[in-house]
Amino acid sequence: MPKTYTGEQEDAVAVASRPRLKRPPLYKVILHNDDFTTMDFVIFVLQTVFARTETEAVAIMLAVHTEGSGVAGIYTFEIADTKAAKVIELAQTHEYPLLCTVEEE
Repeated sequence: MPKTYTGEQEDAVAVASRPRLKRPPLYKVILHNDDFTTMDFVIFVLQTVFARTETEAVAIMLAVHTEGSGVAGIYTFEIADTKAAKVIELAQTHEYPLLCTVEEE
């Protein structure tokens, strides 16, 4: 006589569960306003380092200028740290005191 389903798992197949990977934490790269760095240079940095369009770069630059700081991008720590270091290197090369920090989102 064929077996009937009784709701019990006597013939169930064990399925190996895969561990769920946690997403890495994200970090904000923040540009800070100062009295010496030109708006054009901030736009240049946003376009070259952060691959922003001209419209996005102008909007972020205006936020930096009017609010004191602006978020250039959100990345994993390694990428955020590398981009912040690139911004500081560019600013020093062009003799600007532009401050760029990384904060956890």
